[in-house]
Amino acid sequence: MIVRSHAPWPLRWAMAALVLGFSAALALWAFEFGKGIAGLDLGAPVGPMVLGSEIEQLRSERDKAQSIANTAESLLMAERTSLERLADQVRSLEAENSALKGDLGFFERLLPTGKGSLVVRGAQAEVVGAGQLRFQLLVMQKGKSPSEFKGRYELSLRGQLDGKAWTQAVKAGGRPLQFRQYQRVDGMLEFPGPAVVQTVHVRVVDGQGGVRASQDIHL
Repeated sequence: MIVRSHAPWPLRWAMAALVLGFSAALALWAFEFGKGIAGLDLGAPVGPMVLGSEIEQLRSERDKAQSIANTAESLLMAERTSLERLADQVRSLEAENSALKGDLGFFERLLPTGKGSLVVRGAQAEVVGAGQLRFQLLVMQKGKSPSEFKGRYELSLRGQLDGKAWTQAVKAGGRPLQFRQYQRVDGMLEFPGPAVVQTVHVRVVDGQGGVRASQDIHL
C-alpha cells in the first residue's frame, strides 16, 4: 500500500501562477532580445507624417540634382557656342589673310619699274554691252615716302565707226587724282553703239598740265 500526501489547493494554484509568470517573463525577454538583434525599433513612429517627410526630402534632393544637371548642360551649351564662334572667327581671319596675301602679290607684281616717278599699272578694259565699257587701273608713285600727287587722269577711246577711224575723249577734261602712294581707279564709259573700240588710251596729268604717265589698253 502506497500513501501519498496531497498538497492543499491554494498552494497548487500559487505554484501554477509562479510557473506561468516565469514563462511569460522568459517569452518577453526572448522577444525583446530578438528585436534588438534584428535592429528593429517597433516603438518608433512610422506613421504617414514621417513617410511624407521622407518623401519631401527625397524630392528636394532630386530637384537639387536636377538643377545641378541643368546648370552643367547650360554651361556645356554655352561653351560649345563659344567654340563655334571662335571657329567662325578663325575661318574669317584665314580668309582675310588669304585675301591680303593675294593683294600683296598683286601689288608686288605692280611695283613700278623703269624710269619716271609715276606709272600706270594693271590697266584693264572690256566692253560689257552696247555702248558701254568698263575699265580699271592702278596709278602708283615710286619711293617709300613720295610727296602727294594732285592731278587728273584722262581716257580716250580709239577704234572704228562706220568703217572709218574713230576717237572719243572723256568729257570735262578728265577726272581728278589725289594720292601719296597709289590709287585704284575704276568706272564705266559710254560710246556710240555702232562703234568698235580697239584701244583705250590712259594719261595721267599733273596740276600744271604735264603728262606724267600714259598707257594703252588694247581690246
